Amino acid sequence: MANSSEVYIVDDDEAIRSSLSFLLRTGGLRSRTFESAEAFLLEARDLPAGCVITDVRMPGMDGVELVRRLAAERLPLACIVITGHGDITLAVEAMKAGAVDFLEKPFKEEVLLAAVNKALNTEDRARHDEQSRITYQSAFANLSKREREVLEQVVVGKTSKVIAYDLGISPRTVEVYRAGMMMKTGAKSLSELVRMALLAGL
Repeated sequence: MANSSEVYIVDDDEAIRSSLSFLLRTGGLRSRTFESAEAFLLEARDLPAGCVITDVRMPGMDGVELVRRLAAERLPLACIVITGHGDITLAVEAMKAGAVDFLEKPFKEEVLLAAVNKALNTEDRARHDEQSRITYQSAFANLSKREREVLEQVVVGKTSKVIAYDLGISPRTVEVYRAGMMMKTGAKSLSELVRMALLAGL
């Protein structure tokens, strides 16, 4: 059962730790909070399996490095990273390092709870990710050659202006391609488009 598992909140902001802890409690989930990645790592090996929620930007060790360390030690902890607007590059790094999901602030409470419950249920997550991979690959197969070129640049965190320069087109044209990709794939935001691309293995 997911609700018998522990959720570990790693964030340097006390207000965020408190609000996330309260939100998880309303969703029937137990949590523990840590004010830094270093503090969490001191106890990580002795903690029960569960889910880690961490911000990518923290003083000292950031969320991406924390994900890398936990993956290297092969601990049974699924990581969800929280990113600020414009942190797509860091989110991509975190996913490639082993995070199972990322959420861009501000996010809806139900979105966080759904992500945590999916992360905690390993079997469901594996099945869901495989289904998503097939679905997303099919959606991305409908993109034009130029849309795929733009997507490849978006996934590595480049801005529309940089993409336009690299591809020799206008920033407005890049925005048109991005809008087309989101319509074809059903992505509701840039961060969702990136997440879908990563799960599709692009």
